[in-house]
Amino acid sequence: QVQLVESGGGLVQAGGSLRLSCAASGRTFSSYGMGWFRQAPGKEREIVAGINRSGGSTYYADSMKGRFTISRDNAKNTVYLQMNSLEPEDTARYYCAAARSGMYYTPSPGNWNYWGQGTQVTVSS
Repeated sequence: QVQLVESGGGLVQAGGSLRLSCAASGRTFSSYGMGWFRQAPGKEREIVAGINRSGGSTYYADSMKGRFTISRDNAKNTVYLQMNSLEPEDTARYYCAAARSGMYYTPSPGNWNYWGQGTQVTVSS
């Protein structure tokens, strides 16, 4: 069992940056694949980025490549999402997710085992 708590969301102007954090409880954080998803009102939850257990491999959805960076610090039980060049279309609630299998790139929310409550990101034009 792992509990996930996101932070770092807020209101930012287009072109700005935000860094999201996801703190995990438990002693087995390094055994989970980790990911970030987002969900805008009226839309399905979509994968943003994922990272493997060691942090050596990452995955990004096409629209995030070059703008977002996922990283993790296993000593701090934390995964991060650095978001640059934000656009109004990035406005959504962002969720952290963990996969017991260690997988980190599946876009299907049903394949992830644990979720945080999310943090709101709003990008103004």
